[in-house]
Amino acid sequence: QVQVVESGGGLVQPGGSLRLSCAASGRMFSIYSMGWHRQAPGKQREFVAHISRESETIYADSVKGRFTISRYNANNTMYLQMNSLKPEDAAVYYCYATDSSTYWGQGTRVTVSS
Repeated sequence: QVQVVESGGGLVQPGGSLRLSCAASGRMFSIYSMGWHRQAPGKQREFVAHISRESETIYADSVKGRFTISRYNANNTMYLQMNSLKPEDAAVYYCYATDSSTYWGQGTRVTVSS
C-alpha cells in the first residue's frame, strides 16, 4: 500500500520561508513523479509544482521564482522550498505521488500572516 505523508506546514510572516516535505512509501520511491497542489479556503484545489522521476520540474506561474521543488531519492523524500511567501500562498498543501495511479497525502496547512 502506498502512503504519502506531508510535513512542514505552519505559520509564517509575509516574506518568510517554509520548507514542506513529502515522504512516499510502498514502492521504490524513484519510480514516482511527485508534486504539490494547494487549496485555499473557498477556492478550488490548484497545481503548485511537479517533479518527474528524472527531476524535471514544472511550476505554476504564481509560484515561479519563489518556490523550488526537489527530491532526494536516497531518503524517499520530496521537498518544496517556499520563499517570499505571500498571504495568497496560505492554503492546505497536498503532496501526490504518481506512477500508474496517483496517491495523495492528507495535507499540511500553511498560514501566511503577520
